Amino acid sequence: MRNLITLADVTRREIEQIFSITEDLKAKYEAGTREPLLPGRVLALLFEKPSLRTRVSFEAAMTHLGGNSLFLSDDVGFGKRESLGDFGRVLSQYVDAIVVRAKQHEVVQRLAELTSCSVINGLTDRAHPCQVLADLYTMREIHGTLSGVKLAYVGDGNNMARSLALGCGKLGMVFAIASPAGYELSEADREWLSQQVPEAQLIFTQDPAEAVEGAAGVYTDVWASMGQEAQRAQRCQDFANYQVNAELLAQAPGEACFLHCLPARRGEEVTDEVIDGPQSVVVPQAGNRMHVQKGILAWLLGPQTNPE
Repeated sequence: MRNLITLADVTRREIEQIFSITEDLKAKYEAGTREPLLPGRVLALLFEKPSLRTRVSFEAAMTHLGGNSLFLSDDVGFGKRESLGDFGRVLSQYVDAIVVRAKQHEVVQRLAELTSCSVINGLTDRAHPCQVLADLYTMREIHGTLSGVKLAYVGDGNNMARSLALGCGKLGMVFAIASPAGYELSEADREWLSQQVPEAQLIFTQDPAEAVEGAAGVYTDVWASMGQEAQRAQRCQDFANYQVNAELLAQAPGEACFLHCLPARRGEEVTDEVIDGPQSVVVPQAGNRMHVQKGILAWLLGPQTNPE
C-alpha cells in the first residue's frame, strides 16, 4: 500500500510511470474510450476546504476508471465526533483510497499512519502534490521533455511553491522563485528541499525579471490563500511588484507558457491580458488534473502498482 502525501513519497521513475499511465489513458479518453481499470473500487473524498478542480476531477477520474467515489461532508463528523484514529481505521475498511483536503498537513500525515488504505493529499497548508503533477505533466505535453527546462514561480513561498520546487528537483528541471522579502521559502524549507533533492537546481531571488529570464513556464498563485483573508490588504501591498503582467511575461522567451493553479484573483497576481492571452495554458492545465489523477489512482490501486 502506498500513499501520496508529498512528492517526497515518489521517485522520479515513479512519477514517470504515473505520467506514462496518464498519457495512455488521456489518449484513449480523447479517442472516446474510458478504460475501466478499477471496477468496484471506492474512493472517499474528505474535504475541510472548498474545491472545484480537486473534487470534480477526482470524482470524474474514478467514474471513468469504473469505480465509485463518496464525497463525505460534515455529517460524517471528521475531526469532531471521534478520534482521528477511530475515524480512519473504520473508514479505511470501507474504501480503497481517501483523498484528504485538510487545513493542517499533520492531519493528513496522521491519517495515513492510522488507515489501512491509500491516502492522497488533495491539498494542505504544506503541499499540493496532485496539482503539481498535473502542472508538470502539462509542461511535458508542451515542451516534450522536462529535463533541464526552467520553471519560474512569482509570488508567495507557500504550499504550491514548495511542491513545485520539489517536483522540479525530482524531474531534473530548473526552478526559480521570486518572492518579496518576508515571503520567501523558509530556511527550513530550503534545507528540506536540499535533503530531498540534493541535485536540484533551485534559484531564489526577489527579482521577478531574474526569475522569468529563460523560463519555459511562468507560474503564479494568489497572494492570500484560503485562511489568509485577514492578511489580504497587507499582502496586496507587499506583492504589488510581483504581478504577472504582459511586461513581465515579455521578459521570458516568446514560447513560455503561463500557468496558474486557480482560482485566480484577476487584477492582483495576474492580469486578464496574461491569463486570457495566447501563452496561457490554465484551462488545459486544469483539465489535466483529471487525467493525471487517473494516472495516480491507476498507479496506486491498479495491478501495475509495485508491492510495498
